[in-house]
Amino acid sequence: MFMDVSSEMIHSLLPVFLVTGLGASVALVGLLEGIAEATASITRVFSGWLSDRLGHRKWLALAGYGLGALTKPIFPLAVTPFEVFGARFADRVGKGIRGAPRDALVADIAPPEIRGAAFGLRQSLDTMGAFAGPLVAMALMVVLAGNIRAVFAWAVVPAALAVAVLIFAVKEPRPVDGVRHPRPPIRWVDVLAMGGAFWSVVALGVVFTMARFSEAFLVLRAQDVGLAIALVPVVMVVMNVVYSVVAAPAGSLSDRMDRRWLLILGLAILIAADLVLAFVATVPGVLIGVALWGLHMGLTQGLLAALVVDTAPSHMRGTAFGLFNLASGVTLLAASVVAGLLWSRMGPEATFLAGAVFALLATAGLVLMASRGPGGGTAAL
Repeated sequence: MFMDVSSEMIHSLLPVFLVTGLGASVALVGLLEGIAEATASITRVFSGWLSDRLGHRKWLALAGYGLGALTKPIFPLAVTPFEVFGARFADRVGKGIRGAPRDALVADIAPPEIRGAAFGLRQSLDTMGAFAGPLVAMALMVVLAGNIRAVFAWAVVPAALAVAVLIFAVKEPRPVDGVRHPRPPIRWVDVLAMGGAFWSVVALGVVFTMARFSEAFLVLRAQDVGLAIALVPVVMVVMNVVYSVVAAPAGSLSDRMDRRWLLILGLAILIAADLVLAFVATVPGVLIGVALWGLHMGLTQGLLAALVVDTAPSHMRGTAFGLFNLASGVTLLAASVVAGLLWSRMGPEATFLAGAVFALLATAGLVLMASRGPGGGTAAL
């Protein structure tokens, strides 16, 4: 939660800072965001595998959170888009290092019968930080007379708190014999033998990601329709408030029904969000679209994580999360680059309409899968 406060204090203003303050094009913003998120996902493969190999989760997570905290002072000092790119790249490497071990640690702790609820709660707490960050950014923009660099400087404080909480408050489960032994190396044959259910979840994550590009485009759309720069962080506040409220109940509900139908509902809402963002070119319209986007996120992101745990062997959970996020991250790079190019050449309407088309294709595929047989809880796919 604290790290999300820090990251969103920066991220809620960063697209505007790049375009209006440092002269970057929207296409460059799309490329930067795509590479940054793809980097995080690629790194997760190795950190997830290493956490399975060593039998340790916490200290790898600490390395990732620590690297993320160290990048925060670079943003207020940047004078070109490339310095921002370097800091964003390093920050996403840190996210990649911590992501898979953290999710595997949640899976290690949570009882199977409330796994969806546990991941929903984790997602909800993440998102509480994600809407608190833009609120803090807006308050500081008022207090600091619109000085974006000064707001970025204050983001160092919650990042340091996140590292302190992880060091002193998070406890890793102890092995039965009290001794943590290195595990046998995980071979490629083991990875390939994870089974069709797991690889179906990976494929599902890829299609979802193609339909949902970087949230930076939500911020740019709000500015495009006339929202004042000082109020731009309200976009991330609206999205993350809805996301936070929905994620935990959706995760709990998914423990009692077929997760696929909740995912289908989430995709239908994403289509609605894209259409509103494409065709309602007013500030209230964009905020409605952003709220729908947050509703989609709350209904889907925790469920996808639960599906990874449902379908992966327990001793390879870190590797499974790494592979899932690798596939999703590489796809996010492609999706964000395409979104940026469409925006630059054809306007924002084309960007959001393309997202709606991909979401419609994903919905059709999921409906077909769900209609072929029952699924729910741990048998969701």
